[in-house]
Amino acid sequence: MAAPRLLPAHTGPAALPADLPHRRPHGPRPGRAPLRADGGGCSRHGRAAARGRHHSPPWRGRGRDGAAPPRGLMGRREPRRRLVARSARGRLPGNGAERARPLWPWGARGRPSAASAPGDSCCNPQSMGYIKRIVEKKIPGIYVLSLKIGNNLVQDVENSFFMNVNDQVREVCRQLAGDPRLKGGYNAMGFSQGGQFLRAVAQRCPSPPMLTLISVGGQHQGVFGFPRCPGESSHVCDWIRRALALGAYTPAVQEHLVQAEYWHDPLKEEDYRKNSIFLADINQERGINETYKKNLMALKKFVMVKFLNDTMVDPPISEWFGFYKSGQAKETVPLQETVLYTEDRLGLQQMDKAGKLVFLGVKGDHLHFSEEWFYTTILPFLQ
Repeated sequence: MAAPRLLPAHTGPAALPADLPHRRPHGPRPGRAPLRADGGGCSRHGRAAARGRHHSPPWRGRGRDGAAPPRGLMGRREPRRRLVARSARGRLPGNGAERARPLWPWGARGRPSAASAPGDSCCNPQSMGYIKRIVEKKIPGIYVLSLKIGNNLVQDVENSFFMNVNDQVREVCRQLAGDPRLKGGYNAMGFSQGGQFLRAVAQRCPSPPMLTLISVGGQHQGVFGFPRCPGESSHVCDWIRRALALGAYTPAVQEHLVQAEYWHDPLKEEDYRKNSIFLADINQERGINETYKKNLMALKKFVMVKFLNDTMVDPPISEWFGFYKSGQAKETVPLQETVLYTEDRLGLQQMDKAGKLVFLGVKGDHLHFSEEWFYTTILPFLQ
């Protein structure tokens, strides 16, 4: 792997060889008067002062200690600049500190007080575009991906409702593998259904490697209810409810309705395990795929955020990988009491013991959070 490439930085006198032909001693050029304290002399500052016009004073750019930055070639003062390494290894030179890895957000609206689940777009300025902006604001220089599934934004939104999730994951893996900036690894942040979709990417597509997965309101054991959806008066929401009620596990519904692919009916566990084309697969319900297990365990951190007043996800404990006890839809059990954990089908037990699982709770309804909470709680996992 190539060594880090640095952006230009100032070159102080001590770094220049003594016999450099163009090096000139500090001080005024021959034949010119030195600057006076009152701004006079033959400098542009003196001429500007004489004309009554303001220019930057000669002491501009000094450090907090009052010292001027060192002179570089030809005696010119050059600004203090932060050294930035451009390397796939993501390290700053000299101190070994990690740079922020690239980030890919996927899923529902992430703007505070936005309560949408499916139907979001990669580049919506009110949702994923908003998350991109606030991350870039706090972590300058970070590379934030905006992957689009479809030929335009309209298709991108429609696909979040009606495109087979397995096809979506396959397309995403293709785009990720083709981005050379991700070779050293990336972090992923999924909002609502994007949480379980990104976990599928981690399990199925180890290259480039996902390092940290942050699931914000993701439903990792699925949902059994659709109490609210974006746009309560929308005909789309009504159609989804009717389709789920008539036959969530029929081939036609499974193939063409995204929400059916993570529909988990605790009263029909056998139908779910047999006919769910997405969630039952990534949750190892039909057998153990050792590759899925190995790839998920390669994560450095798996962060799960649960909204403590969630009225959209049923049951809310699915956001922490818990679910209803089989055969009924009232009593729930945490992840640690599920067969998925006790038999360690997915490696979650080992990850938990190794400190890789992080369970966070935040007050508020689905995807309702403040910028302050996002900055103080989520951003540290990206830095």
